[in-house]
Amino acid sequence: MGSSLSKGGYLAAFTSFYTKKAKPFVHFFSMLAMTFFGLLLLTFVIGRMMPTDPVIAVLGDKAPEALYQATYIEMGLDKPIITQFFYYLNDVLHGDLGTSVRTANLVTDDILNYFPATLELATLATMFGMLIGIPMGVIAAVNQNKWQDNLVRIFGLIGHSAPIFWLAMIAIVVFYQHLDWVAAPEGRLSVMYEYTLPKVTNMVLIDTLLARDWEAFKDAFAHIILPASLLSYYSIAYLSRMTRSFMLGQLNQEYVITARVKGVSETAIIWKHALGNAWVPLITVIALTYASLLEGSVLTEIVFSWPGLGRYITDALLAADMNAVLGGTIVVGLVFILLNLTSDLLYKVFDPRAK
Repeated sequence: MGSSLSKGGYLAAFTSFYTKKAKPFVHFFSMLAMTFFGLLLLTFVIGRMMPTDPVIAVLGDKAPEALYQATYIEMGLDKPIITQFFYYLNDVLHGDLGTSVRTANLVTDDILNYFPATLELATLATMFGMLIGIPMGVIAAVNQNKWQDNLVRIFGLIGHSAPIFWLAMIAIVVFYQHLDWVAAPEGRLSVMYEYTLPKVTNMVLIDTLLARDWEAFKDAFAHIILPASLLSYYSIAYLSRMTRSFMLGQLNQEYVITARVKGVSETAIIWKHALGNAWVPLITVIALTYASLLEGSVLTEIVFSWPGLGRYITDALLAADMNAVLGGTIVVGLVFILLNLTSDLLYKVFDPRAK
């Protein structure tokens, strides 16, 4: 009897532990695995549907027939489509995204080289977007239908409507050519620093700080500030509009009226209580904005000769380098998946009801 109760007690303790502690993590990783599997399946199908011949992309269109057939078999293209997919799945899970036809490097190595540039640019742009866009949205909501609100809405409308490449060229003419406030739109660093800076993270702002090379840091900042500011215009416009919408919803809630009746200061009501509750839906908006900047900075990277992932994928697509295109697509898709799932986890930090 004691042994039976003991076993039952262990089972109950394990069930309680799994439900309260382990289940959220199991659910998180199972969702991650299923979504990533779907992403790999989609990229595989797209790769097979493209009109380019993967063998000709590797060998060229003048390769002998015997070499073509040998390479065709070596690449596993003679196998059933299901077998090819599982070969592809195994390669990706082992970090093998193939070899780039254009650069002759492993796609994994290329992505490790190009992605930090985009990550640095998008991170700085998102930080600008949060620091400027969220306060703008709060001010617009508090002053609904007044001149402050109209000004923020016009600013956001221009941010959504104006082509980024046009804004970039205007900004280069004004801030570089005429005012000389920023560095030339030619990459991430001047030549004098590019080959002497130790590459630790491959993000130049961080690497210059780690090296304590303040002149190189100033040069890197002068290169990144203009493209990051232009890229942040989109996030500022979007975050200000969404913050305004969320704040209007919160300012009409009963707890705001109650706080005013109790004599709580208007500053505390707006910036602590209302904005605190608005942070819950803002988490997803910020995550999606960040992901969009990570994969949507192609035009900015092209105009400023920024060696980022968006430019890498675009150049690979123009060269029919499908290994590079699909490898970059997988990375971008994985970023979206991780940011979405991370925002779901952060809900539990900002909203106790989600627990």
